[in-house]
Amino acid sequence: MNYEKGYVYQLMNQGGPTSVKESYFAEAAEEMMRSRVLCAKVNAILPDDSSYVNYLEELFGRKLEDVRILTPFSCDFGNRVTFGKNVFINHSAILSSSGGIEFGDNVMVAPGLKIATINHDMYDRHVTYTYGKVTVKENAWIGMGVTIGKYVVVAAGAVVTKDVPDYAVVGGVPAKVIKMLDPTQMKD
Repeated sequence: MNYEKGYVYQLMNQGGPTSVKESYFAEAAEEMMRSRVLCAKVNAILPDDSSYVNYLEELFGRKLEDVRILTPFSCDFGNRVTFGKNVFINHSAILSSSGGIEFGDNVMVAPGLKIATINHDMYDRHVTYTYGKVTVKENAWIGMGVTIGKYVVVAAGAVVTKDVPDYAVVGGVPAKVIKMLDPTQMKD
């Protein structure tokens, strides 16, 4: 089947699902590769050489004179991230941004931030994806993190304040274990 350009992003904006087996997903795969190559170039430049910002500007498709991002840095969908004014992202940030990430004005982010906007089917995780946009509103400050165990699912809106054990589904504020997944049902 032939799909029009941008169809995969329409699906992502609607929350999905998408399938890596469908031809429309090729556009997303191309953006992932473009973004990862640009991040590799960013991270290959010494941090005291401000020319790395040129690659970040290409990644995000805008001038970044009011945004500061320290390396190392990783982002898989540069076309799905937007920034307000005066945003600071400290080193070692990982943005899995296919569902979209929006940083408001004056946002500050601690080292080691990880944001994931993609969800997987709980048992068939490598084929079908769903998405949820993450919005960090103005003047937010995201601090240091915790350990999330293997095969964990964190519900949208959850505030994780403690380590989460393997195979747990957590949600709430603060996040609590809602249920445990059956490890024997996992498909790698």
